[in-house]
Amino acid sequence: MSSFDRDDARVRLGAEDFDVLVIGGGVTGAGVALDAASRGLRTAIVERDDWASGTSSKSSKLVHGGLRYLQQKEYRLVYENLAERQRLLDNAPHLVHPLPFLIPLFGKDGVVNAAVAKAYTTALWLYDLTGGLRIRHRHRRMPKAEALRHVPSLRDDRLVAAFLYYDARTDDARLTLAVVRTAAIDYGAVAANHLGAVALRKDGTGRVAGAELADGTGVRARAVVNAAGVWSDDVRALDERTHPDSLRPAKGIHVTVPAHRLPCDIAAVLPVPKDHRSVFVVPWGDRTYIGTTDTDYEGPLDDPECTPQDVAYLLDAVNSATTSGLTTADVIGSWAGLRPLVKGASTARTADLSRRHQVSVGASGLVTVTGGKLTTYREMAADTVDAVVRLLGGGGRSRTRHLPLRGAVGLEQLRGPDAGALLGVAPDLCAHLVDRYGAEATRVLRLANGDASLLEPLVPGLEYLRVEAVWAVRREMACTLDDILARRTRALLRDRDATAAAAPAVAELVAPLLGWSPEESRAEVDRFVALAARERASVGA
Repeated sequence: MSSFDRDDARVRLGAEDFDVLVIGGGVTGAGVALDAASRGLRTAIVERDDWASGTSSKSSKLVHGGLRYLQQKEYRLVYENLAERQRLLDNAPHLVHPLPFLIPLFGKDGVVNAAVAKAYTTALWLYDLTGGLRIRHRHRRMPKAEALRHVPSLRDDRLVAAFLYYDARTDDARLTLAVVRTAAIDYGAVAANHLGAVALRKDGTGRVAGAELADGTGVRARAVVNAAGVWSDDVRALDERTHPDSLRPAKGIHVTVPAHRLPCDIAAVLPVPKDHRSVFVVPWGDRTYIGTTDTDYEGPLDDPECTPQDVAYLLDAVNSATTSGLTTADVIGSWAGLRPLVKGASTARTADLSRRHQVSVGASGLVTVTGGKLTTYREMAADTVDAVVRLLGGGGRSRTRHLPLRGAVGLEQLRGPDAGALLGVAPDLCAHLVDRYGAEATRVLRLANGDASLLEPLVPGLEYLRVEAVWAVRREMACTLDDILARRTRALLRDRDATAAAAPAVAELVAPLLGWSPEESRAEVDRFVALAARERASVGA
């Protein structure tokens, strides 16, 4: 029986025997579950919080090769990244889309530094030849006037020209959710969120044989995969009885501003003065987001926050390259995440550390995957399950290179000119739903069942519909307001204060579905509003 139901999963976790138990429900863990299940292995995956609640919902939301990795001579990494980018464009065309990027060239008296222009030209040719051309667009030089049409606030007095190249974008939380739902619904994996592992089971020889979960359930599994990201050392501590120190977390923050304060119709790569780094400026409907920082982090892993210093770093970079004059008052959303970088002997800054992943097998047989990045999650998962297969003595090869994710099959007819009429909604609403749910958009709308109120905005001023919250609870395992408003939709990231104001109405909508009492509903609203207030205070707004 295949389903994506948390209550059903909790029963099955304690009743069935599994080949593989995956601990960690970020994009890597989800990828491992899909790879294993699609090979025919009996697979379970558990997540302590919500799917993608850690790093995997707090990235730059880009699927890219990493142009700057060429400067570090990581040519093989860029090649692999670009190959995986194309696979995602093919396997999840509703969630991953090509995105043009502009690199402005600044100079004096209409002349750009020749060395800078040559360096960019060389890097972009290498990018194209390494695999960038798979996206069917080649980089080109762009005249000043054209660059200003795309990003009008670029400093006209210093702008000389620009380069244009292509990468891709995604909604990272929804991509993660699509991967885990594909594993569960299409390939029979058993999946449960808000249910963490608190201990590892071992057999008489000392090999891992499953886990004990927070609700007391014991899971029996022939192999256990630790895909907990920045928390992977905590899982290893359950196995090794001492806490390893293998990771070097790096914090990255992003901020959202109204599009009219930083208008752009394509993404831009802006230099950070005196830091030899750059930040992205990415259009997001009627918002624009800016990121990212890349700094060492030593605080609590569960609650990284933006700080006024982080925000100042991003705004100063943008303000040095544009005339927007952004201040903290313009910041209407923010997010902070931790990259699980593998620690090494190098004392280099985190921005210069390799994004390669590592798969290791402990003495007890615990398989741990660390490092990597969003773009390469599928390759990381395949390498991890290869290690599991070697442990188990069989299981076949990875099938995920050409495996479509939920919503990808049957998408074509919903991308045509008559798609809105087919769904019975306006064209812009149709496009919004198809970009989030793919072919499942028809099923989302079916939940409204003629109730016009469910087609009204979930948060005033944002495009998400009330029916999407119902779908999130019934079909996507959402259990809290944070699940709904920060990850199933990205409302909190797009407009923090409007989302906090809408929290009581959202709670009233989903309380009957989740069985909340009036007291539980009020407590959930209070918790969410407090979260939004902390985020507002953390950025100095």
